[in-house]
Order: sequence, then structure tokens, then C-alpha cells
Amino acid sequence: MMAGGRTEVLGRAAFTCILTLCFVCAHVTALKSQLFTRLGGLPYSSEPPISYQTLYFEQKIDHFGFLEDGTFKQRYLVADKHWQKPGGPILFYTGNEGDVTWFCNNTGFMWEIAEELGAMLVFAEHRYYGESLPFGQDSYSDSKHLNYLTSEQALADFAVLILNLKKTLPGAQNSPVIAIGGSYGGMLSAWFRMKYPNVVVGALAASAPIWQFPGMVPCGDFYKIVTQDFAKSGQNCDASIRKSWKAINNVSSNASGLQWLSEEFSLCSPLKSGVDVVVFKNWLQETWVNLAMVDYPYEANFLQPLPRWPIQVVCKYLGFDSTVSDKQLLHGVSQAAKVYYNYTGSSSCLNISQTATSSLGILGWYYQACTEMVMPMCTDGVQDMFEPEEWNFQAFSDECNSMFGVRPRADWAGTVFGGKDIASHSNIIFSNGGLDPWSAGGVTHNMTDSLVSILIPDGAHHLDLRYSNDLDPPSVRAARATEMKYFREWIKRAQKDNSY
Repeated sequence: MMAGGRTEVLGRAAFTCILTLCFVCAHVTALKSQLFTRLGGLPYSSEPPISYQTLYFEQKIDHFGFLEDGTFKQRYLVADKHWQKPGGPILFYTGNEGDVTWFCNNTGFMWEIAEELGAMLVFAEHRYYGESLPFGQDSYSDSKHLNYLTSEQALADFAVLILNLKKTLPGAQNSPVIAIGGSYGGMLSAWFRMKYPNVVVGALAASAPIWQFPGMVPCGDFYKIVTQDFAKSGQNCDASIRKSWKAINNVSSNASGLQWLSEEFSLCSPLKSGVDVVVFKNWLQETWVNLAMVDYPYEANFLQPLPRWPIQVVCKYLGFDSTVSDKQLLHGVSQAAKVYYNYTGSSSCLNISQTATSSLGILGWYYQACTEMVMPMCTDGVQDMFEPEEWNFQAFSDECNSMFGVRPRADWAGTVFGGKDIASHSNIIFSNGGLDPWSAGGVTHNMTDSLVSILIPDGAHHLDLRYSNDLDPPSVRAARATEMKYFREWIKRAQKDNSY
């Protein structure tokens, strides 16, 4: 039960990863449970990019009305070392929900192809994130100030910025622009090409769940993929996690059990109540989801420092048969969780109020999910390894209203961006990893000759946008080669006809 006597209707089912949020699981409510499903951002790499300039552009706060006439400074980053002007291409990163420098430093694919394409790189910061705050310190003060935080306003920002760059940068007037993004940024890249085909000649939408909206895909598919990742990474691995929820309930039924759980998992703050146990289970569920997102073939440090193929490492602790006791099972779960939270051995305790990096903007995404980014999630405990949780839109809406004084428009994304009826558009690559749960809401088949799907069977969340690595599977190498083929075609066609 929740505070105030309400049942936790959304709970862990909607507790995924709807974006590149900094994940904070401090208070468990129907809204926050749903929002803790982070869609994921970009990967870490120790390889520094070439240098870039930090610049600012005066943007309108409201592109679609006339009463609010204010402006704000939108931050963007430019690297033109390899740009072959005049007319050389521009690769434009459509910024996610976070500090743009983080995306800039970690989108290795763009940095690696800039020289080959003779391209300028531009990374645009999304309004309300990083330094691009329309009302400064008041931007998050209330729903009135948050009113201009929408994907549509952000896309208009990108379009206005690009058109200004082409007017003011010598040699850029006829430069073809390609939009690139991953996760929410990938959704924006696809939508950017759809809404502003006069501004960008094509788009790469990596791990972009543009169909993870009401009525477009089943709400349980996301968690099915998470479960499949664990099922194929170790014998009985998914079955052990499925059993662990009941084991937690059994062990936590008394004070001594709560103490044992707290000590077994080396928790920074001991569990003291049933509400704490709900938070604890949410934290574990998010841990398994994050592992599915970052199941990369080499050591990486995106959400946490992790070994190569981390789910395989985790599953070594979860290969139990049906005779395992509750405490034996939960000892294995604790060891598995510590692979995620303490792979380096440097953590003295585990903090269940956070699971990932703090480089990203959580409150802004809460607001976006409470308005236009409504992404249903559910579990049944049979086809997935989680406790059954239905999607309850009304409870979600009530939480949004309580938190922000707004209610979500469940069908708005389908209305404004076309839902599954996108065949009239062109020049968009949708890349998805077979290990990535967000592929459940992605475009995984060719829609037309120029709305192309690239599947990366061994890929987790936007593996193709990461820096190349000697341990990359052949499937991601092939994906990047195909993406480059389309880039060259789009650039060549645009440079042949400057009137695109």
C-alpha cells in the first residue's frame, strides 16, 4: 500500500527506463514508479573527442504562440575540424534530456565518421536541460514555467538553430544536415525528419521507441525482452529472479528478516517497513532493466562500471534449482546486484535511492512523461520474470496531476507524430538492438525503401552510437557500415541538388 492508503497500481511494472534520466527512486508513487523506467542515454567511453566550441543561440521560448515573447540562450557545441566547406555535411545531434556535453563526449560514432565524411558536428542542447533553461532558475518552479517543455518546442528549436547556422556560417548555406540521436534523442531525430524535411535530409534514430505509446505495442513486451536476456544468459537465471519476489516477501515479514535483508545486500539505509520493501523491490527491478540496456560485449561505464556481457556474469549467481531456500536465493540475488553496483569493489554500501548516473535531468522527464510522453508498461509474472502489475492510466494521470497540476494526453504522440502511419516519410534509419528492451517500441522492419530498419542481434541500447571497440560483434560493425552507406547517399543527392 502507498501513503494515504492507495494501492500501488503501477509499481514496478512501469518502473522501466523511459529515457536518459538520472534515476532517483526516493519516493515510490504510481507516477514515479512508471517514470523510473528510464529510456536510457548515451554510453561512456574513455576516448576523448576532438575539441569543440561552446556557443549559445537566442531562442524563442514559445514557437507556436504570440503572447509569450521571451527568449532564452540555447547551448550548442560545434566541432568543425574536418568540415569540408563550402557545402560539406553537418551531423546534428538532437539533444536528449540532459547536459549536452555528456552526449557530445560520448557519441563516439559521430566523432569517428566526421573525418571520412568531411562533416561538421553540432550537438544541440534540449530546452530545460543542462544550461538551456528558458526561465533560468525559475524554469522548474511551477507548471506555468514548465509549460514550454515539449518535444515539439524542442524540434522547433533545432530547426531554427540549423537555419540560422546555414545563414550565418560561411560555406554552410548548401550543407546537407543529417539528424542523429539515441533513445529519446533518436525519437527526436526521427520526428525531426518527419516534421522538418526541409531542414534535414535524413535521420538516424538509434534505439528510438517511437511506438511505445498507448495502443501501438503491447504494454508487456518491454519486460519480456528483459526476461529473455536473462533467460539466455544462464540456466534458471530468469526463473530465480521470478522466485525472488516471493522470497523477499517471506523474509521481510518480520523485523529480523528486514535486518537480514539489509545486511545481506549491504544497504546504506536499513529496511524498516513494508514501504521500504516496495522501494527495495523497485530498486532491484530497475537494476535488472538497466543490465538489459547496457549488456555490452566489453567493459563499460555508462550507468555503472560493469564487466563485459554483465548479464552473463550476474547469472552465475542465479543458477538455482527448485529446492533453493529463500535465504540461499536472496544471497545469490545480492551477489548479482553487487555486480551492477560494486563491480569495482569501491562501494562500502548500496544506496537503493539511486541506480545510475546523475548526468541527466530527472524532473524534466517526469514532466514530459506527464504530458505527451505517455509510455505504458506492464508485467504478468508469467511471460516475464517480474511481479504482475497492470498499466493503470487513471492512477498515472492522478499522480501527474498531484505532482505538476497537469494531466497526460495519452494519444497525443500518435496524433502529432503519426503513430504507425509514417510510410509517407523518407530517409530515416531505425536501428535497434536485439538485447535492448526498448526495441519493443521501435521500428524493427522496413516500412519503405527509405524508412529502413537495421537490427543488431547482439546489441544492447544504441550500441551503434558508441565508440567502436575491438570486441564489437560483427552485427554492429555491419550496422554502422550500412548507416554510413545511407549517409553518403543522402549527402550526395543533396549536394547534387541544393534545393532539397
